[in-house]
Amino acid sequence: MPLFEKFILDSSNGKRLQPNGKKLSKGTINNYVSTKNLLERFCRKKDFFLRIRQERYLNLRETETERNYWKKFYKRFTDYLYHELKCHDNYVGSNIKNVKTFFNYLNKEASVKPGNFYKLFYVRKEENSIFPLMPEELNFLIYNKEFDQRLSKRMKEVKDVFVIGCTVALRVSDLLNLQRHSLKNVNGQVYLVVRSQKTSTDTLIKLPPYALEILDKYKKQRQGLLPRFNKSNLNQYIKRLLESAGFTQEVSVRKSRRGQPIELKNEKAKNKVYRFCDVASTHTMRRTAITIMLCLGMSEHLVRKISGHSAATREFYRYLFWAQSYQDKETEIMFEKLKQKELRVA
Repeated sequence: MPLFEKFILDSSNGKRLQPNGKKLSKGTINNYVSTKNLLERFCRKKDFFLRIRQERYLNLRETETERNYWKKFYKRFTDYLYHELKCHDNYVGSNIKNVKTFFNYLNKEASVKPGNFYKLFYVRKEENSIFPLMPEELNFLIYNKEFDQRLSKRMKEVKDVFVIGCTVALRVSDLLNLQRHSLKNVNGQVYLVVRSQKTSTDTLIKLPPYALEILDKYKKQRQGLLPRFNKSNLNQYIKRLLESAGFTQEVSVRKSRRGQPIELKNEKAKNKVYRFCDVASTHTMRRTAITIMLCLGMSEHLVRKISGHSAATREFYRYLFWAQSYQDKETEIMFEKLKQKELRVA
């Protein structure tokens, strides 16, 4: 654990950097701390003694013993996460990835050389389901005056933040930190100029009239372009907003455990079923913006330029699936209309 603590310290103070030379983000450091705490809990609960031995001092028999020790650690640690904590593949994989990163640090940047036994650790991954709004649903939130009038003052602020988020495709950390200097006026057109905290890339987005009307409401507040929210509270507000909007259709939520898909149950609901509003969160805003851009015909290249995704990002192609399903639906409507265009011969 002292070595893991030094790994965290070197990562947070800039001694250890990303491959591109940039400092690691606060979120990454917090993930390392979470993994350390998890390892400590595992050791206490399972009476497992964690230690590091330097490979260069080991003979053949000791090397084999060391290999078996780390194979045993991996099995017992992942069993603990899956069976006792009921974790899913992405969470387990994320923590194993952090452990592997720690070993890589020891081999490359520390005086301790534990060898490559950590390469035996398998990092599981799964693609989480995404639940974006469809264009008609976002249209309802933007333009339905009757719905807006039913909302309280605070919920109107929630709707304003949510609509802007569903328009500009920013990560929530960047969205909630928007300032007056983020707006740029070019020949009468207003743009949002943002540098992503996560990727350090610049995004330029032209704002539609309804977005400018929303921002105009808050121009007198002292800080920020939008109302202030705690991220956790905003998650709960968004669920309430979409429930009041009637977005309560049932959805299937699946996660994997050791590669096997599991249908999750909503323990808070009587029928144990998740509704769309139940799975909505701050992430829904960015996912909705990207999906709707693709649904309504914007080219993949331009959407990636706005969202900051690279061309090879697998995550981006999940949005293409949603967009294609919407386009298929619209195509079917078009073909149905085509059937009605009968040529009348005199």
